[in-house]
Amino acid sequence: MSVLVGKQAPEFKAPAVVNGGEVVHGFSLSQYLGDKYVIFFFYPKDFTFVCPTELHAFQNKLQEFEARGCALVACSTDTEQSHWGWLQMPKNKGGIQGITYPIVADTTKTIAINYGILSGEYTYDENDQLSATGPMIAFRGLFLIDKKGKVRHQVVNDLPLGRSVEEAIRMLDAVIHNDENGEVCPANWIKGEDAMKGTHEGVASYLSSH
Repeated sequence: MSVLVGKQAPEFKAPAVVNGGEVVHGFSLSQYLGDKYVIFFFYPKDFTFVCPTELHAFQNKLQEFEARGCALVACSTDTEQSHWGWLQMPKNKGGIQGITYPIVADTTKTIAINYGILSGEYTYDENDQLSATGPMIAFRGLFLIDKKGKVRHQVVNDLPLGRSVEEAIRMLDAVIHNDENGEVCPANWIKGEDAMKGTHEGVASYLSSH
């Protein structure tokens, strides 16, 4: 597991399904550089149980992300054909029909490896045969990437544990506030509340007023 906060987000080119059914090849996050923030999140597998709850939850808040100048991009180690098939399945049957943001197909597992969230490792056994420890699918990793391509926030959940979309929005608001105002955001800060100047005097002033 690696910490990417403060570093440039690993680059990649891979197939993706966009707009709920269009397969594109060579999809890359570089298209957003200088223009948009990105929430790039991994989920373990298509056609499962917790994963569609997250995908639909992000879709339900898509307009809020877009209003903040942020693109949503999902990714799993399934194929683009698997993504496409799941996107055609209605929500009431466990599908993700209605999802419009891109879903990347990391079939080589290299994206998950480079982001440090692949569950399991490749090893060689006593017969020098390649084997895998673990399911070799992505943990529920989420990365908030700024307009310069730098990772500003990351969170990684174990496979059974769904994430909070509201927390992703809160952290996006905090990064935007810091970028635009130069102020730092205290514990449990939400948009509209006072932040702090990044100095000892600023922190002392904030604490004395709360």
